[in-house]
Amino acid sequence: MRSDKVKAGPERAPHRSLLKADGLSDEELARPLIGIVSSQNDIIPGHINLDKIVQAAKTGVLIGGGTPIVFPAIGVCDGIAMGHEGMKYSLASRELIADSIECVAKAHSFDALVLVPNCDKIVPAMMMAALRLNIPSIVISGGPMLAGRYEDKSVSLSTLFEAVGAHKVGKMTDGELACLENSACPTCGSCSGMFTANSMNCLAEVLGLALPGNGTIPAVYSERIRLAKKAGMKIMDLLTNDIKPRDIVTEKSIRNALTVDMALGCSTNSVLHLTAIANEAEIKLDLDIINEISGKTPNLCKLSPAGESHIEDLYWAGGVQSVLNELSKANLLNLDCITASGNIVEENIKDAKVKDYKIIRPIDEPYSKTGGIQVLKGNLAVDGAVVKKSAVVPEMMYHEGPARVFDSEEEAVEAIMAKKIKENDVIVIRYEGPKGGPGMREMLSPTSAIIGMGLDKSVALITDGRFSGATRGAAIGHISPEAAEGGLIALVEEGDMIQVDITNGKLQLLVDEDTIQSRRSKWVPREPKIKTGYLSRYAKLVSSASSGATLK
Repeated sequence: MRSDKVKAGPERAPHRSLLKADGLSDEELARPLIGIVSSQNDIIPGHINLDKIVQAAKTGVLIGGGTPIVFPAIGVCDGIAMGHEGMKYSLASRELIADSIECVAKAHSFDALVLVPNCDKIVPAMMMAALRLNIPSIVISGGPMLAGRYEDKSVSLSTLFEAVGAHKVGKMTDGELACLENSACPTCGSCSGMFTANSMNCLAEVLGLALPGNGTIPAVYSERIRLAKKAGMKIMDLLTNDIKPRDIVTEKSIRNALTVDMALGCSTNSVLHLTAIANEAEIKLDLDIINEISGKTPNLCKLSPAGESHIEDLYWAGGVQSVLNELSKANLLNLDCITASGNIVEENIKDAKVKDYKIIRPIDEPYSKTGGIQVLKGNLAVDGAVVKKSAVVPEMMYHEGPARVFDSEEEAVEAIMAKKIKENDVIVIRYEGPKGGPGMREMLSPTSAIIGMGLDKSVALITDGRFSGATRGAAIGHISPEAAEGGLIALVEEGDMIQVDITNGKLQLLVDEDTIQSRRSKWVPREPKIKTGYLSRYAKLVSSASSGATLK
């Protein structure tokens, strides 16, 4: 056992003494030591219930003959961090989480890990750590929040962000806004739409690092507790059979994840995170693969923010495994990939039938014949940009308009709220990329304000930052190279015409080359926005969004 390094033999008597100070008995030390990575805290709604998931996972490990030992991981709530400097720390926290898990797992020679995340950056961070360490590991998340109800309609956090814009233009009263505020997030769990957290929890299931049901069983259902116990028991099987994360996450399983990503219409952040996960698995993931897979994968689901259904509806319709089953009918999957269940994909999905074709469309009657995410390229995004195509209204699949240029999210939000944005404009928010932000903030506040003010059918927004999974509309993010690295977005001027062609994957600045070269000769790199602390170090080390915004 790996843990013998800290507990076996006469020379490890001091180590055993310290472990006995933890209350561990000789009988417990004779068993495999299983690290339970808990991201429970009292600030993230998706994490306040993780103590119950951790306890259930511990029970499962004990049933399986292991000794569970809990250690913590940090987490940032993207919703609470949204729209201010706190969002600079969200993506950056992903690397801290992965690094800290590596530190604790290596330092204490755990035999295997049960990873307990639930929200946004925490889920991919834990998967990144598992692949880096490459010891038997399994993911069990805390589960999605139930949708809220307001005026007989299902609502979620994104509804509330959009309501801020509606309130600003007088479409909603103070009382109505307060009522919605009290209704939008009714339970613990990851926010109820196909936002980033639920996207990644579903994709963890597809990658094979989590058990079937991980992505969709609601946080408040007892079934979630039972699944956590199964995960604890299953890690002992993975350890016995020495099945490691890199045996599970392969080029084939990543292609499966991208395929389901397109079918579900996941968050654009999934591109950022799957690229980083592939990097830890030492697998090259080129953005061109995304358009290749999107081009042949039908979009089967319209979950919030793209539609009015939520994760609980996907759960009742059959969950992620039924989506896999439906996709298999068109031979779109690699069915021989091993999963944490011990079975291959084909065995997992053989009985997983769609129970509600209104939520999961039949493979031959999709919402569209191509997937929910599109990578755009052009002179404005030589290395790529990303849009959630399934959440764009038909009127905005092609758009040309004058640039309205802002060097920060705050400047853009101020202009939107002051009603300075007009129909046909293309809002450009730059110096918000991984280096320039630093931290590549999400732009849910400006996109939600645009929608709330009724401009989503006439205004596009492009940025070297990124978007929340709750964003909808013609919102193009991840523009690479970013402004801070001298990408063309840094040279855009007020009134320049910009072409957004989502259907054909194009993003162009319609300015002649001589003018561009003249501007480039005068461009001077900007001083870093933050010069001390973690974000200063992060900005110096972080790579482009096109390569997952990982640390070099």
